[in-house]
Amino acid sequence: MARILLIEDNEMNRDMLVRRLARHGFEMLIAVDGAQGKATVYREQPDLILMDLSLPEIDGWELTRQLKADPQTRSIPVIALTAHAMVGDRDKALAAGCDEYETKPFELPVLIQKMNTLLNANHR
Repeated sequence: MARILLIEDNEMNRDMLVRRLARHGFEMLIAVDGAQGKATVYREQPDLILMDLSLPEIDGWELTRQLKADPQTRSIPVIALTAHAMVGDRDKALAAGCDEYETKPFELPVLIQKMNTLLNANHR
């Protein structure tokens, strides 16, 4: 069972996504801000991170840059989950180190497909 860390400050988004992904067989870890997310990554070493980009403490852009710069965490795939849907936002997220990008609201089957693709590629 893949361990997924969701770093999301919106309680409603967090609760909905955790319930839906748990029903699909994912073990869910939760962090409510960037600082807690960073600590959880190092403590739990999740298989994949779902990263909100607009976070308190450390925003998702900076946290992704930090994780991708560290040899201990750089191989953990990061999917940006964000309401940032302006032209250039996807490129900005990928440039920060995100492996994928999904705008809110998202289609769950599309998100799960992206998650499975990254998880399968990471376990070869």
